[in-house]
Amino acid sequence: MTADMPLLNQFIALALAAGREILAVRDQGFDTDHKRDGSPVTLADQRAEAVIEAGLHRLAPEIPMLGEEAVEAGRIPNLGARFFCVDPLDGTKGFARGGDQFTVNIALIEDGAPRVGVVFAPASGDMYAGEPGQALAGRYDGRTGAVLNPLCPIRTVRAAPERWRIVASEDSGRNEATSSFIAALDGAPAHASSSIKFCRIAEGSAELYPRFGDVCEWDVAAGHAVLAAAGGDIMDLAGKPLRYGGAHGRFLVPGFVAYANEAAKAAALAALKR
Repeated sequence: MTADMPLLNQFIALALAAGREILAVRDQGFDTDHKRDGSPVTLADQRAEAVIEAGLHRLAPEIPMLGEEAVEAGRIPNLGARFFCVDPLDGTKGFARGGDQFTVNIALIEDGAPRVGVVFAPASGDMYAGEPGQALAGRYDGRTGAVLNPLCPIRTVRAAPERWRIVASEDSGRNEATSSFIAALDGAPAHASSSIKFCRIAEGSAELYPRFGDVCEWDVAAGHAVLAAAGGDIMDLAGKPLRYGGAHGRFLVPGFVAYANEAAKAAALAALKR
């Protein structure tokens, strides 16, 4: 990798470039196609990933990239101990409907764990970034890349609150498993889309995010990196640390719980056993 610019800053620059592509496609208008699994895909997904892939190759040609659209196209690299994990447009379904809660996700995985990551929401300009020792949040203009609010440190809640704040997606947040989890904790539910849910915990706005059912590694890795840098973490539904690299086949994560602190983890484990 190049040494003239820290990796986290490189990720931020690539996320901004990808965000500009996404907003340009939205401004021009687009059609929505569907992948083999029925999930939606647009020109914005493809153009954003092309920008990120080219930038990562310039940055570190020796490190393979696991990208959502590349995998769909059948380009699955041989992953070693280090690889990039990319979702160029997380929240395509909402994006296709005209919503604003979609993100660009870029992460570096080392030995199965997320090391560095950024989550950028082009429509709002919210940027979250994390690496060992620091987690940051700020705002950028999604079209120009201009700084609106400088990046500042963020941290998870460090103690148990009076009532657990539990964030979930608009869709899975209303399923039976998620409702039962929230009820078991007498939690206060909130809803958010895309990888912003991890960032809500990282910035101290929630303590737990449960997900029941399969998601792909690129949906989780960047948010996981930000959350871990802020003091939280993610476990699978058996309570083990979440790992990356295709151990479950097809790069699927069969459910997880993201948590802000050890008290939240203990409460989640108790709820999962009920």
